Amino acid sequence: MSLANLLQEPPPTHAFELSEEGIACARVAQPGLVQFQAFEPGVVAVSPVHDNIQQPQALLNHIQALTPGNGRRRRAALILPDYCARVAVLDFDTFPANPEEQQALVRFRLKKSVPFEVETAVVSYVEQPRKSNGKGQGVIEVLAAVMSSDIVMQYEAPFRAAGFQPGLVTTSSLAALNLVAWAGITLLVKLSGRVLSVLVLEENAVNLARCMELEGGELEDIESVLHPTIAYVEDELKSRPKQIWLAGFGPHVEDVAARWREEWGIPVDAIRSRFGKPDKGNAGLLGYLESVA
Repeated sequence: MSLANLLQEPPPTHAFELSEEGIACARVAQPGLVQFQAFEPGVVAVSPVHDNIQQPQALLNHIQALTPGNGRRRRAALILPDYCARVAVLDFDTFPANPEEQQALVRFRLKKSVPFEVETAVVSYVEQPRKSNGKGQGVIEVLAAVMSSDIVMQYEAPFRAAGFQPGLVTTSSLAALNLVAWAGITLLVKLSGRVLSVLVLEENAVNLARCMELEGGELEDIESVLHPTIAYVEDELKSRPKQIWLAGFGPHVEDVAARWREEWGIPVDAIRSRFGKPDKGNAGLLGYLESVA
């Protein structure tokens, strides 16, 4: 299952990933040629509730510098920072077949867990493979992503001004899942600036998604999130994680991996891509390219 494709749209010509650090870009037909331009301070300030694009003209200038216009309208896939969205796994005993009823039910379940108006938000979801609830019945799990419509429009506006038609919109961690080798219970731990994302993968489905701002940038702050997450896996899923994959840890990734191998006795490695070295500014883009190449 390709979790990057939460929205079904015609194939784009370009794909972009945005972060506070900069913008990464690639032509879908040339996935090995990934470009990156760093932002000046303050161009993007990621949040689920306030304006993310603080300097729209500066962002437009970067887009135009990376992809000069050719007079034709082009389609683009946008991979947005994790922290501007909320991702949740919702359990249902039954799930309606009608798409409108599905949307209404997903929005209702998300209403109390997001810090913005869910009625007008952009909501995407995918039904995951069923699991047994221990009573011989299948539990329906739905992986849902929700963003404030205002924030989505803020991200899309400079691309429209540059001659792009935004189509697929997803988040960095969901797109980066295409770089993860799933085997039993697996964790993806992704760092982007001050934001930590942790996804627990069970077989071929997402079991848990966490995304939070860290109070500090020290390794101990990250471990204070991972300790209860691994305890949750052991208590609720009755197993130990088989693998931890890392993204966004930069030049320290090998040191972190060695420390956590010793700490938890679990294999820990950096995610890899055949199209380039994943880092905090392009892991989602490389994952998306992996899904469409």
